[in-house]
Amino acid sequence: MSGIYARRIAVLAASAALAATTGLLTAPSAQAAMPTPVAASTARTYLSELTVQAEGSSSGYSRDKFPHWITQSGACDTREVVLKRDGTNVSQNSSCSAVSGSWYSEYDGATWTAASDLDIDHMVPLAEAWRSGASGWTTAQRQSYANDLTRPQLIAVTDNVNQSKGDKDPAKWLPSRAAYKCTYARAWVHVKHYYDLTVDAAEKTALQSVLNGC
Repeated sequence: MSGIYARRIAVLAASAALAATTGLLTAPSAQAAMPTPVAASTARTYLSELTVQAEGSSSGYSRDKFPHWITQSGACDTREVVLKRDGTNVSQNSSCSAVSGSWYSEYDGATWTAASDLDIDHMVPLAEAWRSGASGWTTAQRQSYANDLTRPQLIAVTDNVNQSKGDKDPAKWLPSRAAYKCTYARAWVHVKHYYDLTVDAAEKTALQSVLNGC
């Protein structure tokens, strides 16, 4: 593991918690956006820097090895922070659960008014991360990854769309909403580059195709 990566992961939990707390105190009622991913030109550079190799095995993988959702502030866990951030006019009860609001799902263009219709998607899925290098991380590092509010890694989307994505990479799944594919590819590469995760050949080709059209 590189020294740069080790330093990144060491401060991630603290910075994510700080960002979450700040967001809860100062965010407008409709921030409605995950952190902005790097520009397409930067994403193309990042993609060229990623190690290309066949995906590793799913052997030993479990979502429990990526503990989520963790408490971010008070009664608010990561899911509730993202729901508040990505929604419009979101009201929360004393347990920090979203009881009203409106959410626009960037993947399919649907709008929802019940939080139960939303999943919080990991842009680069946990199982995909496991097969791309996270199997060698500590549980604490995987927890930081699974709750990362600083990178463009978490986004509220239609639940069944998230379930159809599953753990597929961009060679096998892209959002149906064409207008979001560029942002999706930029975010995917941003996350993989930050965490020093690998890409397989088909995944890289698919990402290059999208980014070249951005």
